[in-house]
Amino acid sequence: MTVIVRDFRTDDAGAVVRLREICTPYVVMTEESVLFEVAHANPAKKFRLLVAEEDGELIGSAHVSVAYDSTDPGQSSVTPQVHPERRGRGAGSLLLRTAEEHLAVEGATSVYSWVLDEPASRDFAEHHGYRATRPACFQRLGLAGAVLPEPEPLPPGFELRTAADFADDPRPLFEADAEATSDEPSDIGTDFDDYEDWLGHTWNHPCLDRDLTTVVVADGRVTAFTAAYTDGRTRYMSGMTGTLRAFRGRGLAKHAKTASLHRARAVGFTDAYTANDAGNGPMLAINKWFGYKVCAMEVRHVRDLT
Repeated sequence: MTVIVRDFRTDDAGAVVRLREICTPYVVMTEESVLFEVAHANPAKKFRLLVAEEDGELIGSAHVSVAYDSTDPGQSSVTPQVHPERRGRGAGSLLLRTAEEHLAVEGATSVYSWVLDEPASRDFAEHHGYRATRPACFQRLGLAGAVLPEPEPLPPGFELRTAADFADDPRPLFEADAEATSDEPSDIGTDFDDYEDWLGHTWNHPCLDRDLTTVVVADGRVTAFTAAYTDGRTRYMSGMTGTLRAFRGRGLAKHAKTASLHRARAVGFTDAYTANDAGNGPMLAINKWFGYKVCAMEVRHVRDLT
């Protein structure tokens, strides 16, 4: 049996989605989103979607990119995934080596990878020279049977809107996203200042549900928000949820997420997912309050390429 690694082709989209649903079922991905991310990646990202084949069957994949918007030049990322029944045949190592060679050519000096917090995956990472940095957790909420908290009245002067209300001018959402993202705990800092780039990879992303993405405003100003990504069928995933610094401590993000989850269930979504860095205490507390349960743990690893 022969394993090869090559670049993604458009007719691989369905197989990539099916693989990801097996390896990471708590991440929302569709064929449309795979094709979008390949077609619309910022050129500075040096993005490649690699796939591993064994005798013509797709058994693994890896998203590979340079952190072009990082405040620390030279950082990059790759997370190889291989079908659980096809591991141990060299596909993961070949995906990783191909990715690292590409990133090194593009000037990367370090590469980060998310690794499932299980012995086999951590051993694989350590064997290839990666060291652990920080943990994160994925959480699931069964929307169909969940006892969701009832929405409480917003403080006077605040109101709920959706991202769809900003269709003519989404810049206020960009500015709020930029501020919230800059305060997120992460190994890779982000210099979030390119509005056109944000439009390309966030606002226009096919999984972003603008009707479920919920925004709290006061006097027309965005104060808090929760971004909702869906597969258009049953799965809902929270993206960034945040509150602008001047408005924190009032429970506004909780208001936004409560409203979004209620509407998501009302239109038929049955499973809600979210992910948090283990150091993000405020969001972990909010998600626990909603009833989310940890369904998987990951540990970020890094390897120096120089």
